[in-house]
Amino acid sequence: MSNSRIAAVDVGNDSIKAIFGEMEYELNIPNIVARDTEDRPVIGIEELDSKNPLDGLHIKVHSPALKENNAIYRVGHLATKSNNATELDLGSSKSEEDQTLVMLFATLALDAVKEENSGVFPRSKQVVDANYTLGTGLPLREVKEGKDAGYRSKLVGSVHQVEFLVTPKYQGLKVNIKFNEVKIYPEGFAAYINLVMDTQLKIINKDLIDKRILIQDIGGLSTDIAVIKNRNVDDDKAQGFNLGVSESLEAIREEIRTKHGVELDSRRDVVEIITRKNDRNHIMVKGSRTSVHDITDRILLELAKKQYRLLRNIWQKNSQTEICYFVGGGAHVLKDYIKTLNNNLDGYNIEFFEDEKESIWMMANAYYKLITDYVRKVEKSKKAQVPVKNS
Repeated sequence: MSNSRIAAVDVGNDSIKAIFGEMEYELNIPNIVARDTEDRPVIGIEELDSKNPLDGLHIKVHSPALKENNAIYRVGHLATKSNNATELDLGSSKSEEDQTLVMLFATLALDAVKEENSGVFPRSKQVVDANYTLGTGLPLREVKEGKDAGYRSKLVGSVHQVEFLVTPKYQGLKVNIKFNEVKIYPEGFAAYINLVMDTQLKIINKDLIDKRILIQDIGGLSTDIAVIKNRNVDDDKAQGFNLGVSESLEAIREEIRTKHGVELDSRRDVVEIITRKNDRNHIMVKGSRTSVHDITDRILLELAKKQYRLLRNIWQKNSQTEICYFVGGGAHVLKDYIKTLNNNLDGYNIEFFEDEKESIWMMANAYYKLITDYVRKVEKSKKAQVPVKNS
């Protein structure tokens, strides 16, 4: 696996979080794409090299895994400026959407073309041949439906090509992506691994290891509740729900547009307004600082009540649960509302991660721990199989 680079990628509904190599590089890109028909015009093409590739990610993707092959996309920040930008919708399966794959391939290609990796992957002229050992995940509901196998088979055994079109620094480069191995983990299980183990998979949280725990992972489009006892995820009890924060963020965005005439680029902008340290729940309207507290509070409290109902139902079925951890980007958005409900109602033993980065990067960190452990075990067994020469 020496010429295969480790990648741990969480294709979140809000954004992609990825960790590469020896944890020396990470990427966070908004999960937004916009179809493009031709090379986009660039003002001052000679300035391209000085700009950040992440702000002008413009690619063509060729892959047998895609329903629409050879399509051109604006990705991430660039897509937010398009009229036809798409974010994943409720009811869609992460494992079956072209958008999931486009985001995954774009993220890997950005890592592959980095100058620091010129010694890692073979390059000939404008083409980089990249090989990855990938750790990623799917919502529990999709894993329970067996969709992980189909998703994995789309990735392994094929070459997926990303061509950088009008992208700063990388214009004209092509990346051929192959997978040495792909491991797909259920998201709830991954959260548990991250809670109790360090990067060497040594137990760091002895208090938790034998407790009965719930982990409520609130994403953009879905919520997974993992039920953990005897150090294992109870697959029968664990449940996935089609309830995430995306719909509520969309409703807030729409109401701000209707009431204040302010167009926000994406759901990510709404999250920023709700969670930032200063001027939280305020926007600028014609240059004046304006509160949108009434809109955000009403819509998010409604969603928090639904999330709390899920918690209550699962806890009733697992009455000996000792604590529930709320994780994921959605948990960060709803934290204050769920805490308030819990204080006023049942008073369950619940815990949130105060550190936003820790909560949002939890899945990517977990996949990293799991995929590096897998690589270690494979290399160890290879060494054990090397025949010892008789002297």
